[in-house]
Amino acid sequence: MTRPNQSRYLFRFGIPSIVGGILGLLIWSLWFGVNSDRDNVSSLINHLIPAGHCACQTAVSFECGSCLRCASGLPEDPTPQARAYNPVYDAHNLSLNAAQCQGFFPGLFEDVHRAQAFWTAKHGISMHDLNDIHLVDGMARAAVVNGQLYVISTHARGDDHRRKILGILGSIHRALASSPNTSALPNTEFIFSVEDKVDDVASPHHPLWVLARKPDEKAVWLMPDFGFWAWEHGKVDGKIGPYTQVVDRIRQKDVPWEEKEAKLVWRGKLSFAAKMRRALLEAARNQPWADVKEIVWKDKTNFISMEEHCRYRFIAHVEGRSYSASLKYRQACGSVVVAHKLQYIQHHHYLLVSSGPDQNFVEVERDFSDLPAKMQTLLDDPASAERIANNSVTTFRDRYLTPAAESCYWRELLDQWTAASRHITDAISPSEFVLRGIRYESFILLDSQKMMQFP
Repeated sequence: MTRPNQSRYLFRFGIPSIVGGILGLLIWSLWFGVNSDRDNVSSLINHLIPAGHCACQTAVSFECGSCLRCASGLPEDPTPQARAYNPVYDAHNLSLNAAQCQGFFPGLFEDVHRAQAFWTAKHGISMHDLNDIHLVDGMARAAVVNGQLYVISTHARGDDHRRKILGILGSIHRALASSPNTSALPNTEFIFSVEDKVDDVASPHHPLWVLARKPDEKAVWLMPDFGFWAWEHGKVDGKIGPYTQVVDRIRQKDVPWEEKEAKLVWRGKLSFAAKMRRALLEAARNQPWADVKEIVWKDKTNFISMEEHCRYRFIAHVEGRSYSASLKYRQACGSVVVAHKLQYIQHHHYLLVSSGPDQNFVEVERDFSDLPAKMQTLLDDPASAERIANNSVTTFRDRYLTPAAESCYWRELLDQWTAASRHITDAISPSEFVLRGIRYESFILLDSQKMMQFP
């Protein structure tokens, strides 16, 4: 029989302690589920952890006027003098003129034109709009004056930011230096971010150049990511190198379709979008067609190189904190990319086609609930799967992700930006600009520490 004093003691101290212990265990379990990079989290914990920023149910639905599917019916020769795109001659031609860029890469500039129309309807972008953007780590302000690239300000938190900023600046400089008509470009200024998400650095209502956006972030402008210049992130595969070098390695090691392993491969860090990436592991667990594993970087667990992915017929793609820059490498393989419905848009995503004769990837639900069925369909019809893989190579590796397409995109971005920002052009005085900025050629000679917070 419990005495009154014991009951009061239990009610006052025992029950709160038990409740506190259970709550603490739940919090720790959720923290562990979100942050563990190992495949050691139960399905129950994975079900309970918050969806977060990249596991929500919303996804992009493209409705464009010049996407690949829409453009496939357009004539290849818009003028009598024009010719059809040929990757042998054109993929590495950085000096294509504006007409050639438009003719060779229909649909590539869809988001640039969207942003230009958005800001033109708002009476354009002014210097005041730029000055309203507070620069934080991961951002840079630059300008093009008399056809030359100037760096005005950079904010970097460590070498990761510095390398990404240099990659963007290098790509812009390459596009300007190879342009057949740089002198025709009006003077302008712009601000870009190398962070994963818009809201990492600023309000989505600013005219900011970014790597990826959500559908409702209409004010920002999409730019190609830094990896097209080169990428190194300090891990076991840190020295990835320029995108074209990755493609060359893939070409050398890629094998014919009939020699590829008929499995779905994926390697990645689970704590980037833990709920969604663990959902992929669960959907693929114990499946004979799956080679899906987590990477634990500190001990190189389950690591395979970028080009080793290409020995599989099917490659899974999953977003990370926002977009995943690895998509372009997966599209360089002669394999089928299997991607969930995407939430974030990159500059080339308008060319993704999930069905029909131009299909160049396979789309599954964000929770991967239909992955087994979609995989079985692919395995049952290898000829159809090979067609999708070939379409991916033809569309992306050989055309829309080539150096020529990238340079065309940068020049179109600058052209449409200046069309929407005449007030900025009018505010720039070339004779006085040398006091505000430093030429790109001089900036890259600075000590790396000076690049972190310039000037």
